[in-house]
Order: sequence, then structure tokens, then C-alpha cells
Amino acid sequence: MIPADPRRISPAMRTDMYELTMLRAALADGTAERRCRFEVFTRRLPSWRRYGVLAGTGRFLEQLAAFRFSSAELGFLLERGIVDEPTAAYLENYRFNGTISGLAEGEVYFPGTPLLSVVGTFAEAVVLETLVLSVLNFDSAVAAAASRMTSAAGTRPCLDMGARRTHEDAALAAARAAVVGGFTGTSNLAAGALWEIPTIGTAAHAFTLLHDNEEQAFASQVAAFGPGTTLLVDTYDIPLGVRRAIEVAGSELGAVRIDSGDLGILAREVRAQLDAAGATETKITVTSDLDEYAIASLSSAPVDSFGVGTRLVTGSGAPTCSMVYKLAAREAADGSMVPVAKASAGKPSVGGFKRLFREVDDQGRASADLVAIGDEASVASFVPSQPARDLTVTYVRDGEIDESHLGAGGLRRAAEHHRSARDELPLTALRLSSGEPALPVRTATL
Repeated sequence: MIPADPRRISPAMRTDMYELTMLRAALADGTAERRCRFEVFTRRLPSWRRYGVLAGTGRFLEQLAAFRFSSAELGFLLERGIVDEPTAAYLENYRFNGTISGLAEGEVYFPGTPLLSVVGTFAEAVVLETLVLSVLNFDSAVAAAASRMTSAAGTRPCLDMGARRTHEDAALAAARAAVVGGFTGTSNLAAGALWEIPTIGTAAHAFTLLHDNEEQAFASQVAAFGPGTTLLVDTYDIPLGVRRAIEVAGSELGAVRIDSGDLGILAREVRAQLDAAGATETKITVTSDLDEYAIASLSSAPVDSFGVGTRLVTGSGAPTCSMVYKLAAREAADGSMVPVAKASAGKPSVGGFKRLFREVDDQGRASADLVAIGDEASVASFVPSQPARDLTVTYVRDGEIDESHLGAGGLRRAAEHHRSARDELPLTALRLSSGEPALPVRTATL
């Protein structure tokens, strides 16, 4: 029996049916072992974003390691007639033995550029489509939203509080992707445990309402966690709540949180009240349906940190990145690799092998992306005519996963890479208004 709990189902079963029906037919006609190159790319960015952020590659690799079909799952596929016995026999021993390369996690990207390539036999690579796209599309959408928020926040930290606003599994992925985009903490304990993300949280309005009055609630919290805790002061009356918080915790009060009202005006009033009471070191954190625009509007307000929920985990208006997984080259009868491409109206693709470079000017500022397109050998040996950074990293070689991209270490590495990649962009990339992508994309056909 397949477990009723979907969290116990193999990542291999989170697959669209047509991947297995294609595999079945290819095994039957002898094309399943043809060497192929699949590519992930997106044709467009949301009009209000100047760049995308690739995120989720580390999480994808963690699931690739567990991409196996159990006997119960194969029994289900056989019973439904989705696979036949030869296909089930292939899947029973499935292991990806090819190569996966692409942009480093955390890298910024632009439309039409290759983000990830999967090279292996058709049988090995085709069944990974859904896993690749479901992870990268969601994680990259959250990371892009997070990047815009942290850019708007400047040096002030942004904290993920979105676990209650999305599916429980999506909340985990979002917490990780938010860190790639620059967030520094999460309310989600599972994410904290899995990837060593600092966890944050103190009390909700329910805790205040539980007690007979606000003073009792504050006193209870300070007794449990010390005066350095964060007290939620907007359950009833904010000025009165701030006064009570100081009376209970004293000038050593760590922070107050405001979760409603005009946050800019309230932050200024609360700051003045705290300073007048001698609590000059007490921080102010704000929550309440924040996005990058609300954070930017608070740039001059005395806010010390931002807690973001709904708009973060839903990609702040763009919950997917419209990434696709397309075959770009395949083995011909003579053993050579030939380019293949779609010519569909409005959905064309570009065949051939590709490498992506980022051109930089004399000041080290990114000026354009360059895509080299050609056969495998010419692309591998291509050298740009002007200073440029090769954006390709190898994640899997001959089936062996580079474990430096996994776990907490891989997440820290991705976040650090994103900071440096974003800092390299022209300042126009940080605008929140609609406009063209921050960098043009050029091609070099070899």
C-alpha cells in the first residue's frame, strides 16, 4: 500500500504522468538510451521585476538523492496501466547517472538564458522534469520577492513569518528560499532545524487576551524570557501598551512589535515614547501584510526589523517564475549530438549547447549577459572577447552530487552568492517600478 500521508511518498511519485508514458514508449522503440540535454529557462519576468533569483537547486538535489520508486508505488503504476513490466523494471533500478549544471544558487538571471541543464539519457532526464520545475519555480519566486524586500529594507533585517499563510510543505521551502534572498530568520521551526536558520517568535495577541489584563501578559512573558524579549503592544491601545511594556520590562526591554495601523506614523510615535522613557535601545519591529513597497515606504521610519508573511510566501504577486524544461539537443543515429528546438507560436525554444557569461565593465559592474550557443565542443572552449564571468557551476557529475550545495552549508553559500550577485548589478536593477530587465541578453552563435 502507498502511504496515505503524502509526505511519505517518494519524490519520484511527485511526477506528471506523461513523463512515464514517454519513458514507456521510448523504452519500447529504442530511443530511451539516446543522450540528451534538457534546459531550464524562462521566457519573461514579471513586468515589475528587473531580475530573477535562482533558488531551490540545493533543495532539488536533496530530493534527487531520494528519487526512487518503491515496490508499492510501482505496483500502483502497473495497476493503473501507466507503465508496463519493462518500464517498471527500469524504474525499479532508477538512478540518475548524468550531469547537472547551471547557475549557482542565488544567482540573478534574465529571460531567455539557460538556468539549469540536465544531460543524460532520455530515460534518466525526462522523468526529472516535474521535480526540477516544481522546486525551482516556487523557490525562485519566493527568493525574488525576498530579494526585493531585503533590498528595500537596506541594512534592517527581514524575517519570515509566512508559515500560516501557505501549504505546510511550501512553508518549509519558502523559509529556505527567503534566506537565499537575504532574510535572516524564520518563525518555522522545521526550517530552522533542517537548514540551521535562526528562528524567531515570542507571542501573538491570543497570549495577551488570555490574561486578565495587558500588564499580566507582559509580566508573564518577561518572567519567562527576560526583559530582552519582544512585547506585542497593539492588542488594545498602542501608547498605553508601550507604557505598560516599559513599566514591566524597564529600559532593558528588547523590542516592541506593531502589527496594525499606519506603521510609519506609529513607529515614529512609539520611538519618541520609548526614547522619552529612557528605553533608547529598545527596537521596533513591524508586521502586518508587508511587501517590498510597504517596506520601501518605511525607509525613513524608525523601524528596526520587518516581519513578512503572506506576500513573501506567495511571491509578492508572482507565485511562479514560468520556468520550462525543454529538450535542446539529442543524440543522432551516428552518435553525434544535434540541436533540437520547438517552433510553436509564442513558445519557441533555442536548440544546441549553451553557456552563460556575465559581462562586466571597468568598474566591475555587470553590463550584459552573453549566451554562447553551438555544439558541445565549441561551447566548452568558447572564450568571450571582453571581461566576463562564467556563470556555470556543476551540481552533479556522472551521477555524483556535489554535497557542498546541500544542507545548511549549501544555503549559506547560496545566500552569500546572492548578495554578491545583486551588488554587481547596476543600481537600476533595484527599482521597484515596472521596466525592462536590468541587463540585456546577447547571444554568440558558434
